[in-house]
Amino acid sequence: MVVREEVADRLLHALSDRTRRDIVRRCLVGEASVSRLAENYSMSFAAVQKHVAVLEQAGLVTKERSGREQLVRTDVEAVRQARAAIDQLEAVWRARVDRMSDLLQAGPLDEGNENDEREER
Repeated sequence: MVVREEVADRLLHALSDRTRRDIVRRCLVGEASVSRLAENYSMSFAAVQKHVAVLEQAGLVTKERSGREQLVRTDVEAVRQARAAIDQLEAVWRARVDRMSDLLQAGPLDEGNENDEREER
């Protein structure tokens, strides 16, 4: 699964905050009302609502009104997309590390060749 850069930006931004990651985890277990989520954090209800809004904008959670409560659910497919975005980053960095490792194992350049290159310039 290839994740577009704009989508990856939104997902990774939303998951960059510890509270938002915790909300995603809690809602993976089952839906929770925003008021119940707010009980778990030492911040205002409004602050928790803002965190939920960031997650909702990123597509990581959905909200549904049930009477007076807003129920929050984690979108498992969005979590998979976040995982794919991280996997893509990991592949890039592993390739870079492998190339650096190859260069280090090749050893230093032969000084004679290095001097020849300087003379040609």
